[in-house]
Amino acid sequence: MAKSKPRVKAPKKAAKGDIVTIKTLISHKMETGLRKDKKTGEIIPRRIINKFVAQFNGKDIFSVDIDPSISANPYFQFKMRAEESGEFAFIWTDDNGEVHTKKSKLKVS
Repeated sequence: MAKSKPRVKAPKKAAKGDIVTIKTLISHKMETGLRKDKKTGEIIPRRIINKFVAQFNGKDIFSVDIDPSISANPYFQFKMRAEESGEFAFIWTDDNGEVHTKKSKLKVS
């Protein structure tokens, strides 16, 4: 499987009280476990991103459990009110326990 690549679009600056939009996408094939390998005829094991969590200053601000019916390269968009400066952490976990993380800072004035 190709290496998963997380991408995040989050503002770097905001005024206190602003509502900011955060967009995330991870390149991931999202193998359902239902397809067969064309060469061997064997079922390709399931491997999906099954959990996504967004944190700000260590606190969860958005979380989702993902089922096999989601498409490849899952995309999430959400909003939050900017009250203080800090750091976002975006965490994707797949069926194999592999964790992909991306961080971003926000300065609130």
